[in-house]
Order: sequence, then structure tokens, then C-alpha cells
Amino acid sequence: MWYKMVYEAYNPITTVLLRLVLSSIMLIVLMYPLGKLQKIHFKDLKYFLLVTFFQPFLYFLCESFGVKLVSSTLSAVIISTIPLFSPFATAYFFKEKITKLNFAGIVISIVGVAFVIFSRNSDVEIEVNTVGILLLFLAVAAGIGYSIVIKKLSGKYNSISIVTYHNIIGIFFFAPLFFIFEYDHFMSVGYVQEAVVPMLELAFFGSSFAFIFFTFSIQKIGVTKSNAFTNAIPVLTAIFAFFLLGETLSVIKMAGIGLVIAGLFMSQVRRIPGWRRTRNFFIRPNE
Repeated sequence: MWYKMVYEAYNPITTVLLRLVLSSIMLIVLMYPLGKLQKIHFKDLKYFLLVTFFQPFLYFLCESFGVKLVSSTLSAVIISTIPLFSPFATAYFFKEKITKLNFAGIVISIVGVAFVIFSRNSDVEIEVNTVGILLLFLAVAAGIGYSIVIKKLSGKYNSISIVTYHNIIGIFFFAPLFFIFEYDHFMSVGYVQEAVVPMLELAFFGSSFAFIFFTFSIQKIGVTKSNAFTNAIPVLTAIFAFFLLGETLSVIKMAGIGLVIAGLFMSQVRRIPGWRRTRNFFIRPNE
């Protein structure tokens, strides 16, 4: 909703650049006096550059241009596959194990996301474009790559330091694009009071604390289990839209929400409490 409000005044690259600038300033002002910002070791600079290249830079560009070529519904479903492919990447790089129950939960949550998305668009037309689909899957790869590098950095740095430096570096990634493509538009629009509050909210909640919490989660529970929670985004959007915008909650949408919640639960637990497996089925102990 904040994006919609800001986009009425400014273009996407301008929006990303401004929220990165505001977020960096806020984090430095708030966290430096508290001693929360660690110094970057020179040998780790390449990882900070890499994580920023993956996201927001590559992810944002691929998703933005991919959505222009492919229907928003199909785009949302493709992006929701990030948790599906994460286990393969983490198994390769970190030998991070995931149970069959966890993987099944991820698949179920993706099905639930599809239910929620398609129920919002009952008359949707699936627009297929090869280049657009490739760009969206590149965005998926960028999202996974971001999580992998964050996991590596989280072993040395706290989440506040990672996000602060990640945002500062991001400014230098987006600044050239801003001056090439959107500077003239920004100067013609100028200061728009209605966009100030939602821009600050995007910077404070989206570019700052959301990434800090996500980075902390990767550090504590791993890449795969953290990424699974991204499928809760369309669910929370549907719930907020119901209470704030008066949108209806159809039976299909509620079923999708239930599947996402069940899938998220399954993706986190190690096993079903009180059950053990035989050859073909689960039975309770002593039965």
C-alpha cells in the first residue's frame, strides 16, 4: 500500500534510491551511538558487494521488468517459488538439511499462495512471455543468492551492521540508473508532501527493520526455514486488505490462507510430535 502511494509521485528507481538513502541515515543515526555498527574487514567487502548486487539491485530490476512482460498473477506465483528452490542451494553450499516434512510444507504453502492469488483475480488471464519468465526466475535466483551470502556474513557480523552497509552500498548501485533514467522526472515532480510519510514508512519498516529481522532469522534458523515465511506476504496482504480496504475473503482465499499457515508450520517442525514412522505410515508409540 505504501508503494502505491509513493508511485503516484515518483518512479520505481527513484523510490528505491530514496528509501535506501533514508534507511542508511536512520540506521547510522540510531545504531552508531549505541555501538551496534561493526567495522567491515576488507576481505569481506566482496561479500557485501555481492549481497547488494543480488538484492536489491538484480532482484529489483529483474522483477520490475519481468512483471511488465508477464501477468502479475503468474509473476507472484513464480516469485513464491524462492522457498522451493532454497533447500537445494543451502544443501550445496552449507550442507543444511531439510526433512521431507519441511519440504512438503513449503510445497503446500506455495499451493496456498496460488489459491490466494488466483482468488483475487477470478477472471485473470495468464500472460506468458519467455523473456519475462526468464527475468522472473533470475529474480528468484537473485533472492536465493542474497540469502546464501547473508548466511555467510551473519557468522561474522550482526544483522544491523549487515543491513546498514548493504543499504549504503545499494545507493551506489542505483544512483547511476537514477541519474540516467529518472533524474529529469524527479526534478520535474519535485517535493510531493503526500509521498513523504509512505516513503519514510518504506525506509523505516521495509528497508531497515524488515531486512534486519530477516537477516537475524537466517542467522538463527537457516536460509530455507526463513525463506518459507516469505509466502506469508500475500496472506497478510489479503488479511490487511479485508480489514483496511474492505475486500472480501472468499472460500478459496480462506482455504489458501489455511494452506499457507499449515505449510509454514510443517516447514518449521522437525517431526510430528508423538508420532514415529513405520514402513508405510505414521503410528503413535506403543500401538
